Amino acid sequence: MSGVAAGEWTGLPAPLTDHWDWQADAACRGMDSDLFFHPPNERARGRRRRVAAARAVCQSCPVIRSCLAHALAAPEPYGIWGGLSEEDRAERLGRASLRYPARRADPVPTGP
Repeated sequence: MSGVAAGEWTGLPAPLTDHWDWQADAACRGMDSDLFFHPPNERARGRRRRVAAARAVCQSCPVIRSCLAHALAAPEPYGIWGGLSEEDRAERLGRASLRYPARRADPVPTGP
């Protein structure tokens, strides 16, 4: 983005309540977020079950479109949003992944 200083652009809408009011009507509001975000070391079978259960909540949600629109615009890198998984949203956006790059434990050498 030209004309925007580094760190200014987040992809998130302006902090106006109009952009976030849909969350008050979300079917997932008040639910345990573990259903929508994977725990560390989650295995494939457990992940499939968790994602299916989260999608079932989303399918009955009155704000599923607003949720998905937010997740694609942000773009949200983790979790189930608007009935789509991280991989589903990445595919829809034409990206290999939405996840943040892993941090290196060891410092990167900067010279000879």
